[in-house]
Amino acid sequence: MALAYTVAFQGMEAREVEVQCHLAAGLPAFTLVGLPDKAVAESKERVRAALNAIGLALPPRRITINLAPADLPKEGAHYDLPIALALLAALEVAPAEEVARCTAMGELSLDGRIGAVAGALPAALAAAEAERDFICPAVCGPEAAIVGAVRVLAPETLVALINHFSGRQPLAAPEPLAPTNDGALKDLADVRGQEMARRALEVAAAGGHNMLMIGPPGAGKSMLAERLPGILPPMEPGEALEVSMIHSVAGLIRDGRIPRRRPFLDPHYGASMAAMVGGGRRAAPGQISLAHNGVLFLDELPEFARPVLESLRQPLETGETFIARANAHVRYPARFQLVAAMNPCRCGQLSDPALACSRAPTCGLDYQARISGPLLDRLDVQIELPGVTPRDLSEAPKGEPSAPVAARVARARAAQRARFEEREVKLRSNAELSGELLEEMAAPDREGRELLDRAAEKLRLTGRGYHRVMRLARTIADLEGREKVGRAHIAEAAGYRRAPLKR
Repeated sequence: MALAYTVAFQGMEAREVEVQCHLAAGLPAFTLVGLPDKAVAESKERVRAALNAIGLALPPRRITINLAPADLPKEGAHYDLPIALALLAALEVAPAEEVARCTAMGELSLDGRIGAVAGALPAALAAAEAERDFICPAVCGPEAAIVGAVRVLAPETLVALINHFSGRQPLAAPEPLAPTNDGALKDLADVRGQEMARRALEVAAAGGHNMLMIGPPGAGKSMLAERLPGILPPMEPGEALEVSMIHSVAGLIRDGRIPRRRPFLDPHYGASMAAMVGGGRRAAPGQISLAHNGVLFLDELPEFARPVLESLRQPLETGETFIARANAHVRYPARFQLVAAMNPCRCGQLSDPALACSRAPTCGLDYQARISGPLLDRLDVQIELPGVTPRDLSEAPKGEPSAPVAARVARARAAQRARFEEREVKLRSNAELSGELLEEMAAPDREGRELLDRAAEKLRLTGRGYHRVMRLARTIADLEGREKVGRAHIAEAAGYRRAPLKR
C-alpha cells in the first residue's frame, strides 16, 4: 500500500486527509472510497487519462483508493494530484517515501497538466504544521510560498513532478510576490459639501464603527461610502493573512498576490442568504466573510430581503459567522465594518414637499419600517444627508482630500492600538470595546456622564445604544488626541445616535 496526503476544507480549516492506494489481484477495477462527492468520484477518470497521456497505463489489477478519515466529506477537484501520486508510488514510478513526505493538491487535465485549485494558502499552512513539503499547481506556487515555513513544489505538469522525484530535473522553489494594490483609491476631495457626513465618515473610519446614511437620490451617499477605503489604514500583516486565507478558500486570489488594501464589497440588494452569510453545497464564504477586516457597503438597504438583513445581527456582534450543515458546522471570520445607505422613502423625496409622492409621510414610515430596530441599534453612526442641487455643486469649494483625513484616522488608530497593547488585550478598534474594558477606557468625566445619562433618557437608548455612544465618544476623543472623554465628545456622539427613522 502506498500513501499520499492532501487536505479537506471545513471553512478555513484544512484537515489532513490520507490517500491510501492498494493494488490487489482480481478483475481490473478502479474503486474510490472515503465519502467523495461527484467531483472527487470523477477524479479517477481524469487520473487515468493523465497517466495515459504521459505514457503510463494502469495495470490490470484491482485498484482501491481510500480517502481517510472515511467519515469526513471530500469535495472538490484538488484530490486528483494526490490520488495520482499515490498510484505512482504504488506502481514504483515515484519514490513512495518521498511522496509520503508531501501534502499535495491540484486538478489534473486529461493531458497531464496540473490546474489551479482554491485553498493553496491554508493547505500550505496545514502542510507546515504537519512538517511536510507542499505540492501545488505552478499558478498557486507564489500563494503557497507566502508560508515561509514549508518547502513548496509547484510543477506545471505531472511529468515535471515525476522528473523532480527522479532527480532528472529538480523544480525551483516558487517565490512569493509583493502584495497587490488594485487600482487607485477614490478621493474625498470629489465630495463637495456634506460636511457633517464627511465628519461622520471620518469618525466611523477612526473607530471602525458601523454607519447608516439616509438621504435623497444624488445626495452623495454612495460617493462617501466608496471613499471610505481611502482613509482607512492599510492592513497589518496578520490581518492581510486572515483576509488572504478566506479569499484563498473562495478561489479569489489572483496571481498568488495577497491583498494590501482592506476589502470593499458592495453586494446587490438581490443577494441571497447563502451569498451574503455563506453556504451553498460547499459551504463557501459569503460576502460578510469576504469583507473581513474591510468594508461591507449595502446600498438601498430596505430593498434587501428581511431575512438577509436580520442574518447580519449576530456577525455584527461576534465578528464571525457559523454555517450549519447536516454533517458539519463551518465557521468563518466576519469582522467587517458595515456602511449602509438608503432613501428616506421609495420615491426618495420625502424631505421635499414639492417632489414627494401623495402618500407622504406615510410612505416614508412604511419604507423605513423595513429595517428592524435591533439591526438599527447595531449601527453606531446614523445621519441624514440633505439634498444637493446643481448650484450647490458648482459653488461649493472642493472638499478636503483623503490624505490628511487618513493621517488623522491613522493617529487615532495608533492611540487605540497603544491603549490595547498597554492592557494586553487583543482588540483592533474602539468598535470592539465592551464590558469592563469599555467602562475603563471610555468612561467620560462628570459633566460628560451627566450629559450621557440625559441623552440616553431623551433618545430612549437601549443598553447597546448607550454603550455605542460611549465607543463613539472614545473615538472622537482619540481624533482630538485627548486621553479623557469629555462633554463635547459625548455631545457629538449622541448626535450621531439620533433616531432619523422616526418622524
